[in-house]
This record gives sequence, C-alpha cells and structure tokens, in this order.
Amino acid sequence: MNQEFSELVKYLDEKFGKVDTRFNKLFNVFATKEDVQDIKKDIGGLKGSLEALTISVDKLAKAVGDMHQEYIAIIATVDRHEKWIKQIAEKLGVKLEH
Repeated sequence: MNQEFSELVKYLDEKFGKVDTRFNKLFNVFATKEDVQDIKKDIGGLKGSLEALTISVDKLAKAVGDMHQEYIAIIATVDRHEKWIKQIAEKLGVKLEH
C-alpha cells in the first residue's frame, strides 16, 4: 500500500477506531502513479520488441518469397532439360528407363 493510503488508513483508525480490513483491501485495487509509470515503461519495451519482431517477420517472408520464385525457375529449367534429354534420346534411338 502506498504512503498516501497508509496515512489515510492511520487517520481513520485514530478517528473511528480500527478500520475494517476490507477497506484496506479497497486501496490496493487502485493503481498508483508509480504503478502507471511502470506499466508505461513495460508497454514501451513491448512496443519496441513488437516492432523488431514485425521487421524480422517481414524479412523472413520476403526471403521465403524470393526462395519460392527461385524454386519455380529451377523447376522450369529442370523440366526444359528433361524435355531436351528425351528429344536427344529419341533422335539417338536410346530408350530411357524410369
């Protein structure tokens, strides 16, 4: 419990007798200025981490996209080479087996 609430509880204890513990718990529900500042710091750190993660994911997605395009080009080249090999084998009378 922060200082302001402690002083209030002490005053109420002196004025009205022992304050009910439920009343004490009520003050623990409220966020203090320090609590809010800590939360802001945490959120700021999370924001920075999220931005860095987003940049990393974007770079990874681009790399995967580039690899996919390269894979498509390689498949086209292999298909073309396979066609040429079959044409050469047919002209030479060579039977290709699977």
